Amino acid sequence: MEAVHAQGIWMAERLQQRSMHLEKMWLVVTHIGDPKAAFLLVFPFTYFISKRAGVAVIWVAAITEWLNLVFKWMLFGERPYWWIGESGLFVNNQPNVQQFSSTCETGPGSPSGHAMVTAAVWWVVVSSLGSFLYSRTHSVTLSAAPYLFYVVLLVAVGISRIFILAHFPHQVIAGSITGFILGVVLSRRVPESRPLLFFFSFSIGLLLSTVMLHAGLQHLGINLSWSIALAKKWCSRPEWIRLDTAPFSSLTRDCGALLGLGMAQYWKPGGWSLPWAPRALSLAISSMGLYHVNRLPLPVRPPGLFYGLFFVKFVIVPQIVMVLVPGLVHLFTHKKRKD
Repeated sequence: MEAVHAQGIWMAERLQQRSMHLEKMWLVVTHIGDPKAAFLLVFPFTYFISKRAGVAVIWVAAITEWLNLVFKWMLFGERPYWWIGESGLFVNNQPNVQQFSSTCETGPGSPSGHAMVTAAVWWVVVSSLGSFLYSRTHSVTLSAAPYLFYVVLLVAVGISRIFILAHFPHQVIAGSITGFILGVVLSRRVPESRPLLFFFSFSIGLLLSTVMLHAGLQHLGINLSWSIALAKKWCSRPEWIRLDTAPFSSLTRDCGALLGLGMAQYWKPGGWSLPWAPRALSLAISSMGLYHVNRLPLPVRPPGLFYGLFFVKFVIVPQIVMVLVPGLVHLFTHKKRKD
């Protein structure tokens, strides 16, 4: 793998040299591809257009990110920003590359979580949109437009991850292919009408099985914290290392979102029936609410408290989008119509 990794470093160097003037754009793209964007941006936008597609987005995002975590623990993938120093291959020929605020993720690198979750989640969006356009227009060309956007988005996210030294090219390709397959498979069976017990059992089951897997691998002498140590050693700035990029943050986000999805469907099965104007208003208010929820500062010590609060934060996300905001909008718009 040394040759593959080395070629990936030189590719990243050429990419930075030729497109450094696009730095801000690549950083925006990598944020769009962040797995948490699936929960905080794609989910509300999709839900207020199609409830089934919205539920599918949060379901696919959670399962895909959880599988990505398991794959990373099994594959021990390196990340470019630390491999440059650890490999010892560049002592006399140091690549001219730089790190960014989004570079220093602490989990293993293979496959790319950004590419994998983006491929899975956006497949739900573009396939739903493509089917809708074809049913209305019967135009193959028009219905193919979302799929073209899908390919462009995956390429852009992949390039952004290589540009900031977060992933090697082969990790991005592996993540994109795996995510596409998961998106196709998982979107076929969406738990729209499942009881709360299903989501509670699924969420706790994922949490406990992952903790047991972690404990079992540690017991076998496999140090799953190796990537965190390397991230701290080779990251250019200590403040760029954030606890919300750690593997257990992904786990608590996914389990919290699944439990929150079950609770939201329990409180209001079928959701609120709103015309287009109130839906747009609900989307705007939900987006503002999720923005502030995401910005809530969490204590990082002790880590257990952080992960617990991080779990609660993502339990709240579906409540805001599916129950609280549309319920309030329905209440006020219904009153106005009656008056």
